[in-house]
Amino acid sequence: MAMTPLSLKDVSRYVEENISTFHRKRIASLDGLSLSKVLKRKNPYLYKAKYVLTAEQIVRGLVDAHISSNEETIFGDWLEGLAIFINGKVFGGWKSGIEGIDLEFDNDNQRFIVNIKSGPNWGNSSQIKKMKADFRTAARTLRTSSSGLRIMAVNGCCYGKDRNPDKGDYFKYCGQAFWSFISGNPELYTEIIEPLGHKAREKNDDFQQSYAQSINMFTGEFMREYCSDVGAIDWKKLVEFNSAQ
Repeated sequence: MAMTPLSLKDVSRYVEENISTFHRKRIASLDGLSLSKVLKRKNPYLYKAKYVLTAEQIVRGLVDAHISSNEETIFGDWLEGLAIFINGKVFGGWKSGIEGIDLEFDNDNQRFIVNIKSGPNWGNSSQIKKMKADFRTAARTLRTSSSGLRIMAVNGCCYGKDRNPDKGDYFKYCGQAFWSFISGNPELYTEIIEPLGHKAREKNDDFQQSYAQSINMFTGEFMREYCSDVGAIDWKKLVEFNSAQ
């Protein structure tokens, strides 16, 4: 289909209507957290080696680590939705129903099948091997229904760089190259920054309130469970909870 130039007003409207989903999921990830869950994920020996002495230090470290990894996933999913929306406006693309494929669209007499990730360093060798297998399976599936279809597989990354995009059996476009590829606009990667800040300060205030409550609640629970009567951390009990069979 013919390319339709992207309207930044459409992008801003989409962000305004959907960014609250990201903020809501950030808070929900904290509200659904439990001390036992985060304690089991972290290496207790590390805190001892770093000479951590207070319950609040341990709890803050645990919660911050959870937030860091979780936010990357939540926002990555949100950006994927934005990318599909933008591509739909420009090229008529759609969210794919094929396993391992996020976006499909037609351009220049080709069908593009796109796997979208947040950044360029997203996977180990086995995960990349699976992506390649998903691309091959998707291509076979599509050719079954349309034998003359020319198919190009793309791993798109929302930020970062890759100086060698041609990977042989697929292309990898990162950052500016990715946003330009899905929109036809080489400046989009900077133009989307401003809309993303919609009500960010106000939404972050809500998040900080939830964060503070989690720190206070978990610190109190940690002190009851893993501190002595005089307030010292019971490292033996903590390690046993984390690692005992």
